[in-house]
Amino acid sequence: MDDVTQEQARQERATEPLTQHVQRISRRVRAFDHRHPLVWDLQLTGFWVTAALIDYYGGGWLNVARDHDNPRWLVLLLSLGLSVPLLKRRSHPRAVLLAIAPFALVNAWTGIALQAFLLQLLVVFHIALRRRTSNLWWATALITTPMAVLAARHPQGSPDKDIVPVLMSIAVAVAVGITVRTRRDHTEALEDRARRLEIERDQQAQLAAAAERARIAREMHDIIGHNLSVITGLADGGQYAAAKSPERAAQALQAIATTSRQALGELRRLLDVLRDEEAPTASHPELAPQPTLTDLDQLLDRVRAAGLPVRITVHGTPSLPAGRQLTVYRVVQEALTNTLKHAGPGTTAEISLSYEEKGAVTATVTDTGSAGPTGPAAITGGRGLPGMRERTALYGGTLEAGPRPQPERGWRVHLRLPEETPQ
Repeated sequence: MDDVTQEQARQERATEPLTQHVQRISRRVRAFDHRHPLVWDLQLTGFWVTAALIDYYGGGWLNVARDHDNPRWLVLLLSLGLSVPLLKRRSHPRAVLLAIAPFALVNAWTGIALQAFLLQLLVVFHIALRRRTSNLWWATALITTPMAVLAARHPQGSPDKDIVPVLMSIAVAVAVGITVRTRRDHTEALEDRARRLEIERDQQAQLAAAAERARIAREMHDIIGHNLSVITGLADGGQYAAAKSPERAAQALQAIATTSRQALGELRRLLDVLRDEEAPTASHPELAPQPTLTDLDQLLDRVRAAGLPVRITVHGTPSLPAGRQLTVYRVVQEALTNTLKHAGPGTTAEISLSYEEKGAVTATVTDTGSAGPTGPAAITGGRGLPGMRERTALYGGTLEAGPRPQPERGWRVHLRLPEETPQ
């Protein structure tokens, strides 16, 4: 496989356009320069120092010199002074320009007129690339001053022949530097935007995963917790009936088996959601258990089979969206589950549902238990009541849960969902 992959990569490189090939090489060079900046600085500086020394030893400077009677050691010193400082042109361009300025002034004053003074244009380029544009004014003045001195002390035609070409060269160096700087800033802005979008995407994915985990935790608590409470009630009743009525004990065992199979099926569906890499509610809605109000009868049958007598009263005609139906169902389910867990023997429960216009609904679940959950810890702890409040808050509703007022006994859960607001 590795040989095949390498061969495919070679073929892709062989068929890629010339521009992409150049860009790929350019990225590699920039990456190497970023890791080892001194290597490139030494190479470029060495090139220009060598060029200056060739000009000195070859006598080429005599072709442009205005005064040939200067000592050769001074020519050598000026050649090195105008080229060696370029080593720091990227990190300290202003200091380099100031360091070259005395040599450029002596070069003009003596009339040696070495062409190496044009190396200052490289420094101007880096000032335009890395420093504020206000530095370009004094840099221009610093470079043109020696040319004005040369034109005044060693005139050769009109002064503009010495100054104007230098000014044009400076303008070109500045334009190139600003262009490269603009392109670099634009590229960095795009890269920064891509990084921020990637971070935002990761954060959105984490938030979505956290919301999905919370949803699944609510579903597991509502479904599995309810079924286990029913099984516990059936087991207690079956144990009590085993000694007096074997037939009722057998019925209890059968109900336990049925409820267990239902709980196992719901658990498998939830585990399928956890294993699915895609969003369950978007790509596989059938995997997410979403009961509706039509499933209340089955819920009440299971609760009654567990030994809790439940009576339900309905006012109005239900015409709720699926989300509101799920909220009402889960609140009723959780309230009955808490009654099975905490209310004690001999308890009865009553449900009152009132449907109004535009999706408003009121649900009240009361029981007559003598051992309901009491205290702030019972109201705020666990996943039950917080889960009910989270579902209620999604639709701007209110949820009240607490002991019934004296002299009545038991627990009361009251849900109110207001009318739907148009989006």
